[in-house]
Amino acid sequence: MTRSIVVGLDGTEQAKAAAEWAAEEALLRGTDVHLVHAKEPVPEAALSLVERESEEPWARELMARTAGDLRERHPGLSVTSQVLSSGPVPGLVAAAEEGDLLALGSRALGSVAGYLLGSVGLTVAGVVQRPVVFVRAGADSAPRGPVMVGADARQPVDSVLGFAFEEATRRRTQVLVVYVQQLPLHAGMGPAMVPDFRLSMVPEIQRSVEVMLEPWRAKYPDVEAVAHVGVGSAGLELVAAARDASLTVVGRRTPRSALGGRIGSVAHAVLHHSPVPVALVPHD
Repeated sequence: MTRSIVVGLDGTEQAKAAAEWAAEEALLRGTDVHLVHAKEPVPEAALSLVERESEEPWARELMARTAGDLRERHPGLSVTSQVLSSGPVPGLVAAAEEGDLLALGSRALGSVAGYLLGSVGLTVAGVVQRPVVFVRAGADSAPRGPVMVGADARQPVDSVLGFAFEEATRRRTQVLVVYVQQLPLHAGMGPAMVPDFRLSMVPEIQRSVEVMLEPWRAKYPDVEAVAHVGVGSAGLELVAAARDASLTVVGRRTPRSALGGRIGSVAHAVLHHSPVPVALVPHD
């Protein structure tokens, strides 16, 4: 049995959606859900008596209500909860390290702007050593759709691909492996400068991706792995490929200094614009 799936609750519809996603994921994994609410620490002198007496009861009532809803919709699911007083970022990071993965909500801003993760979610995702899944309220992911993973045939990352194949195994669906070749600067000067650029490079890249997938197909013979090669903006191509997916998986390098981590530009674009839940998987 795996460890708990940790969910950060803050009373929003997005956090509620993350809790529901976590419940379904927990049933697939055969584990439980651990709900946490991390309070922002405020000096005692700055708190009124009413604030001191009302904040924690509100959080506990929120978690009790959420836990009850999850148990009602998913009979047999084990749900625990905890109020953390160390602050949202350190609290969520510490809680995530005790679990198998962390689920957080994302605020929708509309179809054009995509959605905003918020400073807490981005900061946590940049430093935590566990996968973080961001869930948008009302996300229309296909329950039986493929697990889409962004990969680089030149530098494949086992932890990211392994996460995608494990998720596809649980969902009994296929893995869609997407590699995007960025266009060189001169490609924007017109077809006369690069007449057959796309046609000449895609077959070779496709073969490289197929070679990269050979050991994964052997390890997961029951999972169909489909390779797709795109040319252009990696962020745009990955977001477009995610439309029919049940889950999008992208990687993030683990921080190498005490100053914290950084989410790359491609992962950042996917996190903000993917129409389906996004798993951000740390790797060396």
